[in-house]
Formats: sequence, C-alpha cells, structure tokens
Amino acid sequence: MSFCHPLAINETDAYGGSFENRTRLLREIVAAVRRSWPEQAPLFVRISATDWIDGGWDIDQSVALARQLKELGADLIDCSSGGNLPHATIAVGPGYQTPFAEQIRRQANLLTGAVGMITSSIQAEHILLTGQADAVIMARELLRDPYWPLRAARELRQPVSWPVQYLRAAPEGSQPRVPVDLKNLESCFEEQHAIPKP
Repeated sequence: MSFCHPLAINETDAYGGSFENRTRLLREIVAAVRRSWPEQAPLFVRISATDWIDGGWDIDQSVALARQLKELGADLIDCSSGGNLPHATIAVGPGYQTPFAEQIRRQANLLTGAVGMITSSIQAEHILLTGQADAVIMARELLRDPYWPLRAARELRQPVSWPVQYLRAAPEGSQPRVPVDLKNLESCFEEQHAIPKP
C-alpha cells in the first residue's frame, strides 16, 4: 500500500502525484483479482488507514479509497495503520486502530475488519457488538495463544464445535464439528452485520 502514500511516492507518471494516480495500482489489482476470484468468495483488502504524519496518507483518503474499492468489488477493508514511514509517532494501545475501521465502515458503507492489539475476548466482542467493525482480525495474539478462539468461546459462554479428533479434550457436552452450510452462514452474517444506511 506504500505506493498510495504521498510522502512515499515521488513518481510523476500515471501512478504518482494525485490521489487518483497514487491509488491507481491498487484499484487495478483489486479489479483484476475480482475478475478472476469466484463471485461468492469474499475479497478482503488490507490498507494502512493513516501514516500518522501530517501531510501523509490519512483516514479521509482511506474512506475515499474504500468507496472506490467497494465499486470494484472489494467486500471488506482490513484497517491497519502506520508502518510506512520510520519517524511516525503512533499512539499505540489496545484497539488503537479500531476507530479507523469504524469510520470507514460508516462513511464508505463497506464491511471492515479491526486490527491492532486486540487481545481479549471481551474487547473483541465489544468491537463487534457496538458496530465498530464487522470482523476482528488477529495475528500476534493467535501466535501467542493458538487456542484463543476456544478460550474466548468458553469465556463468553458460547457453544463451539470441536474437531472430532479433539472431542476427548473438549468441555463436557461439546459437539463435533460438521461441514459449514455457506448459504446459511452468509444469510446469518448479513442479518447480524448489516451496514448502516447513510
């Protein structure tokens, strides 16, 4: 995504300078992927929502980009930030990037994923229940605790199915995992995570 950022790109050709030019390559990639990706398969696009530097890439440009990516067939924007310029001052803390996901979700009318120091089940559930994002996307916490989803389900008292080979270690009454009915899952997701109308 660094090719979109005004402080990182000095090109003067069709891929540099203006917002339209700087975002051209990403738009072309999304369009090409959407043409070859199965229609029923979701297309996620990870962006860096801000550089955290004045005069750099910011949330307003991210909202504008998200609107364009939606028109090209993107289904969800994975909202990260920073990482492009070494001298950025980033206010790091639990859920510090979640406001970007919320703003893009509401202003671009597109599903978003929240990332960034989301470590607890309560925190993840709060993000979803308050409509800040449609998904919580985790990385480092799952490296630290690969069984985080099972622990979170237990903490939130949510029933979860287990792989058949793990049932002997599951809590009493756990059900074996069965194949997912994708049509049913899709309709449930739409009901639970509908994008608010502007």
